[in-house]
Amino acid sequence: MNYNKKSVKDIDVSGKKVLLRCDFNVPRDKKTGGISDETRIVAALPTIKYLLENGAAVIACSHMGRPKGEVVPELSLVRVADRLSEKLGMPVKMAKDIVGDETKAMAAELKPGEIMLLENTRFCKEEEKNDPGFAKELASMADIYVSDAFGTVHRAHASTEGVSHYLPAVCGFLVQKEISVMGAALEEPKRPLTAVLGGKKVSDKIGVITNLTDKADTIIIGGGMAYTFLKACGHEIGGSLLEEDKIDMARDIIHRAEEKGVKLLLPVDTAIGDSFAEDCQSKVVAIDDIPSDWMGLDIGPKTIELFVQEIKKAGTVVWNGPMGVFEFDKFAVGTEAVAKAVAESGAVSIVGGGDSAAAVEKLGYASKMTHISTGGGASLEFLEGRELPGVACLLDK
Repeated sequence: MNYNKKSVKDIDVSGKKVLLRCDFNVPRDKKTGGISDETRIVAALPTIKYLLENGAAVIACSHMGRPKGEVVPELSLVRVADRLSEKLGMPVKMAKDIVGDETKAMAAELKPGEIMLLENTRFCKEEEKNDPGFAKELASMADIYVSDAFGTVHRAHASTEGVSHYLPAVCGFLVQKEISVMGAALEEPKRPLTAVLGGKKVSDKIGVITNLTDKADTIIIGGGMAYTFLKACGHEIGGSLLEEDKIDMARDIIHRAEEKGVKLLLPVDTAIGDSFAEDCQSKVVAIDDIPSDWMGLDIGPKTIELFVQEIKKAGTVVWNGPMGVFEFDKFAVGTEAVAKAVAESGAVSIVGGGDSAAAVEKLGYASKMTHISTGGGASLEFLEGRELPGVACLLDK
């Protein structure tokens, strides 16, 4: 896949109407419905400001939640428009729908340097179906399409891919950074390239591990999925998380890494609990000493030392997935140690979205990472080497 895509800086936006796909799928307070985390709104500002300052009229759009083609009032983007207005210090006109006559009239009257926001794109069932008619109507309001919602580029929806069939399509600064930093890490990494993979399931990461055995020098495996690999190596894992149907696949991955000369590291000790609970009894044991009715919930101190030493040698680190049940404080030790090691490694450090990004933010290491991906699913598919439809559709440089 070509990662060298045209951005807003490669085209003239002056006097043009720009359809800008943002990611305003922001967390909301369950009681008040208010925005509880404005990170994604703040992240969209550089591209929005660039377009407005360079004479574009911006028609912003986004989805929120999963309304499944129905109008769900609590998933309206009205509050996003208000917050965006505060951040920009100017009015953000809120459309009543997505492609209705009134909205089209509002878009037609929009002047350079002004911005409006369409209602939640997923209020129309045609959005997720990537309906050509709906995409064409969406595109009819603008002259240019700008993709700046990396969290959705792995989905071929009308507002992420469909509109590119009717408008010249380029990326905004957020998407540009994602594809250039992650693309370089996979195609021309500063070596050694070390991949740190965790999370619950092998099945979630099969594609990533397979792709990285062709590219990485070292693969470190922790988290719940490590126990399936340990079982594949003949260890008894007690009541730890196991995907029985993935044992053969784990064995194949181990052989593949050996054949390719990739160092594959698995835990040598583990923090175990007698139940899956914050207040369970816990202790540290060697991998071969897990009692049958206890379960591994974090990597142990010897494993932390092993993993940290390897991370220190890296030129590039790609990290996706926690090392243990990090939402329980006593089983967050491994994840915290890995986060600290990656932050202090001096390597080019890339953190996949989702739980790893949340852990890094929570622990205060975000500013020390080279790049934290804004898209969990999209970053996984990127690391798998899959073509992302919302990126493939953009103009090549």
